[in-house]
Amino acid sequence: MAVESILVNGLHPDRIRGLIEAAAGVAGQVELSAILRSTVETAMDLTGARYGALGVLGEHGALLDFVHAGISDEQAKAIGHVPRGEGVLGTISKRSQTVRLDDIATHPDSVGFPDHHPPMQSFLGTPVRIGERVFGNLYLTEKPGGFTEQDQILVELLAVTAGSAVATLRLQERLRRAALHEDRERIARDLHDSIIQDLFAVGLGMQSLMGSVDGDPEAIRVRLDDFVDRVDTTISRLRRYIFDLRPPVWARPQLSTELRTLVAELSAPYDTTVGVHVECPPDVPEPPVADHLVAVVKEAVSNALRHSGAENIDVRVACDGGRVIVHVSDDGRGFDAEADYAGFGLGNMARRAATAGGSCTIDSIPDKGTIVRAELPLR
Repeated sequence: MAVESILVNGLHPDRIRGLIEAAAGVAGQVELSAILRSTVETAMDLTGARYGALGVLGEHGALLDFVHAGISDEQAKAIGHVPRGEGVLGTISKRSQTVRLDDIATHPDSVGFPDHHPPMQSFLGTPVRIGERVFGNLYLTEKPGGFTEQDQILVELLAVTAGSAVATLRLQERLRRAALHEDRERIARDLHDSIIQDLFAVGLGMQSLMGSVDGDPEAIRVRLDDFVDRVDTTISRLRRYIFDLRPPVWARPQLSTELRTLVAELSAPYDTTVGVHVECPPDVPEPPVADHLVAVVKEAVSNALRHSGAENIDVRVACDGGRVIVHVSDDGRGFDAEADYAGFGLGNMARRAATAGGSCTIDSIPDKGTIVRAELPLR
């Protein structure tokens, strides 16, 4: 009730209207990465912040994904790695509450910024929850004149909308899987009740025909033609059922979701920050190219985690014309690529890329890090 009172007395109707429109835009997204980016950009628009980001947290508080806006790709590349969730960012996760500051450097938990990071002073950060669990944290910085209490209210309500949108998306995915499972059970019953019984009947008829091989040849030919027609009809029906068994587009895991889940599983035993950034439409690329792409990423990330000693690994996937480009980099110890190709699994990645009609290269500098780059056709 207190929040409603503040909204009425403290917020201009235009800001309330803007929040409603923004919330509708976030809630209307149908893909996780789109929800995250829409939330960040909307929060920046609502408050006038120059920079924004949303960090997705894993089960143990590790940063699984970091979506940012306001910083150019060149700046992000110069910084070299996404935040590790330390300092003030970690404080939001630990306390699960909003932090609003006129100068982030004055906070007792502040640890400063890495090299090449743009200066940031005013700060507003709030957790994004799904139920009682913190899904991630929404960060905003650099608003002229600093963030206000009204800004905080707007961003907190937007965070609630974002959490609800993510929860709804996950529920829809579970319902779709349940529907797919139910549909497959129906098809299995149909296969048993119709096609298998038809084939069984044809088999019995041909057995009976074997007992009359000395009968009228023309009558036998007519019966054999009938059996062939019935088998052809059954095969056509079977093909339709097989086509129905192929997962529909909406039931296939989206590439960004699949990669984030994969990376989270691979990196769980390691004290390494792994970021995933996918800039492709939800249904691109299509199988089997997507399968080869995921296999390349798995090999590259696994190798970096096990052998490089890296603190940060960055996975980027982007669609460019008729190609999808995979870029996996780390800041580890590197290796002599000419001498160690076989041991680092490049052969597996190269074969995967070649099977999909693409290519894979590796560039590694001792004590500097490694970059794996693969290019695959979209289809």
